[in-house]
Amino acid sequence: MVDVAPGVQLWAEEIPGPTPDAEPLLLVMGANASGLAWPDALLDRLAERHRVIRYDHRDTGRSTYAFDDAPYAVRDLAGDALAVLDAFGIERAHVVGMSMGGTLVQLLLLDHPDRLLTATVLCTAALGAYGDPELPGPDPALLRLWGEFTDDRDLEGELAWRVEHWRLLNGTGTPFDAAGFRALEERVVAHSGRADNPAAHAAAGTEGLDRGAELAGVAVPTLVIEAPEDPVNPPPHSGHLARALGAGRLVRVQGMGHALNPTVVEPVAAAVLAHTREYAPL
Repeated sequence: MVDVAPGVQLWAEEIPGPTPDAEPLLLVMGANASGLAWPDALLDRLAERHRVIRYDHRDTGRSTYAFDDAPYAVRDLAGDALAVLDAFGIERAHVVGMSMGGTLVQLLLLDHPDRLLTATVLCTAALGAYGDPELPGPDPALLRLWGEFTDDRDLEGELAWRVEHWRLLNGTGTPFDAAGFRALEERVVAHSGRADNPAAHAAAGTEGLDRGAELAGVAVPTLVIEAPEDPVNPPPHSGHLARALGAGRLVRVQGMGHALNPTVVEPVAAAVLAHTREYAPL
């Protein structure tokens, strides 16, 4: 458990790498999602080269649920990522962020580049992009479902809601494994010890995120993984972000939506490992 604020702790886990001195890699998950959303198969592949760290954001998983009593902004969660590195004694790491996690990684690139060896972001948008009328917003079906985040549901109803959410996030470019995502959410409920829908990040403040113009100064090698079937941040969001970054490049995972299903784990892992290997410290 990692202390990040008075009375606030985060659950974090290390998956050992091939050697004690393997380069560390921090995984930063998206909004309202436990660190368990990173598939075990992906962790195993990344651990072939790296010491892998994953964690639960505030108000998810086993971490402290305190938003109602002590509200915070999305940008505060970037500081939490640094606190996790500090807790494991890691000075610099490769960092991978998905969705909101990609937003947090962009903030780390701007404010703490000295802590990052490389960065990888996927299924995300550039800082400030949501104010750009030239870029598309999320699928209306998702927006309707998000309006139900905090509705009262029993356990079975909550699991069914989450599976439907994953179905929409997955998109139609790759097969959707309803049983697999239900099993994931059953593990998340068991891990969390609660079945209510974690929705704090949907209410967290978004001030301080309109910093897209600063991305051109980023010098840390950054890989942007494009998910062409992403219903949250569809193309051309990834291309826009890669072009905005001073050291960005784009790789597409064909058919991928806004979910790490078994079909896309291997190409995502291969892209991340190729990136971290190319820019490994001398």
